[in-house]
Amino acid sequence: MAEELLINVSEFETRVALLAGGATQEIHLARSSGYSLTGNIYVGRVERIIPGMQAAFVNVGLRRPGFLHARDIEGSRIILPEETAKTRDDSALRDDSALRDTPALRDIPALRDIRELLHDGQEIMVQVLKDPMANKGARLTTQLAVASRYVVLMPNNDHIGISQRIDEIDERERLRCVIESVRAVLCPNKGFIARTAAEGVGQEIIDTDVRVLVRIWDKILAKQRDAGCPEIVYEEIPLHIRVVRDLAGPSLERIYIDHEETFTRVRSYVEDFLPEFTERLVYYDDARALFDRFGVEDEIDRALEKKVSLKSGGYLVIEQTEAMITIDVNTGAFLGVNSLEETVFRTNLEAAQAIPRQLRLRNLGGIIVIDFIDMEQEEHQRQIMRALEKACQSDGAKIRMDGFSSLGLVQMSRKRTRESLGQQICEPCDHCRGLGLVKTPQSTCIEVFRAILQDDKRRCERKDIDAAEYVIRAADPVVDRLLDEDAHHLAELAEQIGRDVSIQVEPSYGPGQFDIVLVLKPS
Repeated sequence: MAEELLINVSEFETRVALLAGGATQEIHLARSSGYSLTGNIYVGRVERIIPGMQAAFVNVGLRRPGFLHARDIEGSRIILPEETAKTRDDSALRDDSALRDTPALRDIPALRDIRELLHDGQEIMVQVLKDPMANKGARLTTQLAVASRYVVLMPNNDHIGISQRIDEIDERERLRCVIESVRAVLCPNKGFIARTAAEGVGQEIIDTDVRVLVRIWDKILAKQRDAGCPEIVYEEIPLHIRVVRDLAGPSLERIYIDHEETFTRVRSYVEDFLPEFTERLVYYDDARALFDRFGVEDEIDRALEKKVSLKSGGYLVIEQTEAMITIDVNTGAFLGVNSLEETVFRTNLEAAQAIPRQLRLRNLGGIIVIDFIDMEQEEHQRQIMRALEKACQSDGAKIRMDGFSSLGLVQMSRKRTRESLGQQICEPCDHCRGLGLVKTPQSTCIEVFRAILQDDKRRCERKDIDAAEYVIRAADPVVDRLLDEDAHHLAELAEQIGRDVSIQVEPSYGPGQFDIVLVLKPS
């Protein structure tokens, strides 16, 4: 299915949308706080050992200490002894966990006691596996990995792995030989995993990727030697580059970018590492906003709602809780034609095809429980499972699922590495005591700025210069942010459009509500 990548950049945030067949599949957001910490490498200090959990809390300089479990230490690691604080532990153990990306199975060694591996005050190099979420700190690992487009470097492991999604035995062996040949010259003691995108890629390109990763690792070690504690020593590439690296595949036909400077950066990256995509880059310079043009704004709004309508008239109800995601399937207005069983089956089948896209679009992960409508025929249940599995194939996240339980529920899990779309854009509502979600003042301010920029752009094209200034009318929290954290953005906006922008408090407005009022020049 033909895919398109939309990159929308402003002074306030960067947004990326992946479309397949015209339908939005994924949304990625990066604001001033950054996109994601996943993949970042830090020198951290062990703050507390928890023997009962076989885990440690490690201070890496974030708001909360990160969580490091013994199973993520048992493989290879970099420990920084107190007396040297900068010396690598050359007795690092072989990292058998890297075999998770290969079909081969190995015996998993018994976990050693956390107190034999770490102690309070010890310095250690760790990588973020999962972003901090809610009241939880980041999930950490000492099994370090640095990724490029086609290859993943595991600096403290000598294993060569191939992505499970590459099925052809000959291709798997070819990639293994290509990586082994370049590794023998550059870094005999380092491990690598060939990513799914490496399938069919020539030796020269793979060699370049490996050489780049080895240089990156050398820079990480050099920075680590001079780093304090806690301190970051490696930061993942920016969102607009990362999504091109990870999402650009054979089916990607166009990459639209609406920001000239970002377009130049992405083009430079593509020319160096993905030259076959150079002609697919498009600088979008149109009066109509990029996300509006492709219907992504409406899709984002719908993705924040619990209810998802199906074409037949049925609907889903998606609830995100602390423990799990629950999805309820209902026939709704769909009355069917022949029988109740056929009506139920058709509704469940449509739901099975729609649910994976909603999980991917909303970036929902963890344990997911789906309550399909009860069906009497086992064959119908098997068909629903096949449809669900097929619809999940396009999702890059790791997914596991079980069949129907005795209660008629389907359980599945989807790997979660960052906050969901709803958690990024919204916050618990004080007015409803946490029972619902509303847009944050920051999200509302960004929408205000975007609305003013789009209106001004349209007026400039029509040569309509009668408006003297814009007046923003919003609730107190939004006005407070405009006068405080976003005051410099407001000033830059006014300078950019060449008009004054004033603010007016509307006590009756709730969270997320605002109006933009044009004040005309006196005649």
